[in-house]
Amino acid sequence: MVLSPDTQERADVLTLKSIVYSLAPSIATAVLPFIASLVTEDGSITDMNVYRVMFPPFAIIGVFCSVYIYANTQEKIVQAKTHVIRIKFWDALKAVAKNKLFWVISLAGWVGFLETTYGQMINWCYEYHSKGDISPAAFSFLGLFVGNASLWGMLAAPFAIRKWGKKKVVIVTNILNAAFLAFLYPVVRSQPDNMIWVIAVVLFMNYLMTSFGVILGPAMNADMRDYQQYITGERIDGMFSTVGLICTVVTLATSSVVPSVYQSLGINDAVLQERMSEIVEITGKSAADMGQSPYNVLYLPDIFKEVFTVIVILSVVGAVMNVIPYFFYDMTEIRQRGIIKVLKVRALFEDYGNHVLRDRDIVETIDMIEESAQFEKAQPKDLKKMKAAVKSAATKQAKKDAKKLYKGAVEYNDNIEISKIVMEEIRKFDTVEWQFKLNGAQQLADAGLDGLTGDSYEKLREELARAKAMPKDTKVQKEERASAIASAKERIYSKKIIEEKHQGHIEPFDTSVFESLFEREDHNLEARTKLDAEISKAKKARNTALLAQLKVRREQLKKEKKEIDAQIKKATDDNSYYNKLAKPYIDAVKLVKQAENYRHYEDIKSLYDDAKIRAQEEARLEAEKEKALKEEQKAMKEKLKAEKALKKEEKKHDKEVKKADKNPK
Repeated sequence: MVLSPDTQERADVLTLKSIVYSLAPSIATAVLPFIASLVTEDGSITDMNVYRVMFPPFAIIGVFCSVYIYANTQEKIVQAKTHVIRIKFWDALKAVAKNKLFWVISLAGWVGFLETTYGQMINWCYEYHSKGDISPAAFSFLGLFVGNASLWGMLAAPFAIRKWGKKKVVIVTNILNAAFLAFLYPVVRSQPDNMIWVIAVVLFMNYLMTSFGVILGPAMNADMRDYQQYITGERIDGMFSTVGLICTVVTLATSSVVPSVYQSLGINDAVLQERMSEIVEITGKSAADMGQSPYNVLYLPDIFKEVFTVIVILSVVGAVMNVIPYFFYDMTEIRQRGIIKVLKVRALFEDYGNHVLRDRDIVETIDMIEESAQFEKAQPKDLKKMKAAVKSAATKQAKKDAKKLYKGAVEYNDNIEISKIVMEEIRKFDTVEWQFKLNGAQQLADAGLDGLTGDSYEKLREELARAKAMPKDTKVQKEERASAIASAKERIYSKKIIEEKHQGHIEPFDTSVFESLFEREDHNLEARTKLDAEISKAKKARNTALLAQLKVRREQLKKEKKEIDAQIKKATDDNSYYNKLAKPYIDAVKLVKQAENYRHYEDIKSLYDDAKIRAQEEARLEAEKEKALKEEQKAMKEKLKAEKALKKEEKKHDKEVKKADKNPK
């Protein structure tokens, strides 16, 4: 599996992943009542033995599936080939703190914790209210019916995202979710005889809405990570989870709310013991059995009614709170596509400056820039007029053609907006704002690494004071002020550490070491991949001698990989420390170098024709190699099939011979 930078492709892949992911819960829901009837005397689904039987198989299968997926996933990150900087934890924390989208998504999860309160409603309703009125088979059907809603929601999500965008879909589905949950209020208050069926229907609609979030959540998180790389220049995907751990204190605080509410409603040992006689009379079970769980107070009609009422109220409140932060989510699909293209532009120029351009990157990025330059000058299509043409179409074919034209016009207008983002990046150093930044960066870059300690603390503190005194009335002013303060603080930090620990001078890190390390890493990966194929063939051919030799070679390659990884880690750590210490100077040099690289667009463009020929030839060779591999695999499969058939025939013949020997005529 390959993870794509395309936001729509991500949604499509997530749909497939989520459907597979949801198989286990769906199967578990279906077989739960049957397992309960086999391992318990009364078919109770709350008995611990039920879960001792059910969970281990799923856990074991899940581990193998997780390892398989992890080992066969490749991520296509848009980044320069030579970009190897690893950001430190606290730097990542500061960077994430400035990412608005991260806080929007995180806040939605924190404030919406009450929404999932309804999760046990149908199970509790069956166990404590309707078990005598519904068979295990019927309850299994209800579980499958409710769970099936998630399938349709996950299948519909990519199409909804494609038509309306993630923000609109997440807001609308959350609002509808709150509305559907609210429908449960009159149901739990009246407690009709068929209440479990009504709850199942409402929860079907609820699951239908929440299943959109299974696709939307990871897709929005992926877009948020692209935005992080766009604003900081660093890809810190792994650090988002690490930074998120800090916020677990919120989860710890909120996780006690619902249990506390339950306890106040009577789900506690005191009420259980106080009203045990009523529970025993209702259930017909012994006090010893009923005393095992305080949740058995739900057999009491009055407590059951109050608890379910509060569950509905909490769920509705949680759903409403969950949707509010998403109104501040401002990443559109068009902007995300533009950001990915900008990252490709930056990667191309960075690789050009480092003399590691790849033919395929040259062709793809130059095509993209030239196309953007053309679209930037284009006039948008009149979508209102074209939409009206769809409505007024006289025939079915005419309507179909009008829809096709409208869809093409929408994509055309989107490309115009995206092209503006791309061309703004290409021409950014022509603007007054960027020229001012570039002049300041040029002065620091000219001063060199020793310039980090050249200014006195008094002067640096004056710069910090001036930065703090900058106006902060508008959004732009706030951003400029924050950037100036951060820059001044970094200058003070660098001067302090360099003077205290490095005698006032540091040497630049030689990044050329990575080129040889990465080359060795690529060769090692290629060798291991080829060796795995050879081992597979040897196993099928049952060539034990060759297999033993290949396994020895594989262990050697694994050992070599560990050594390479260790060397890369050490080089990366040294590089990270240097980048932290020399950050003001490095940022200045990067900006100056980026501006210089951007001036060489025509030079890169002149490489296009030759690069395209080489890229096409490379693609042709790869296609031929893949075709040859498939043919080889097919031949091997046919050979094994023939060998298996021959062995089967020989075995059959041997049986006939033995039979003939036993029964001679």
